[in-house]
Amino acid sequence: MAYRVTFSPQARSDFHALSAYDRARVGDAVDSHLLHRPMLESKSRIKRLRGLKKPQYRLRVDTVRVYYDVSDDEVTVLGIVNKAHAEQWLQEQGEHE
Repeated sequence: MAYRVTFSPQARSDFHALSAYDRARVGDAVDSHLLHRPMLESKSRIKRLRGLKKPQYRLRVDTVRVYYDVSDDEVTVLGIVNKAHAEQWLQEQGEHE
């Protein structure tokens, strides 16, 4: 089953602010991981976030973190953040349970 991937306005802005190299890497990772199996957790790539209602998942792409939610057949990318700013982003944008 293929999921429909959408980007929030913030995520779209984050994506375009990346370097061309990082945009290509994130785009490839989104295509290969989020289109078909966005909830398949792994030790290094996809992680289910605990203690947060939103975002539900994190995809690691080198030093970039892609935060997203999954509902029915849709994946909504909420933010794309450099690892150095990830904790701050989660504090500001995350919805705690």
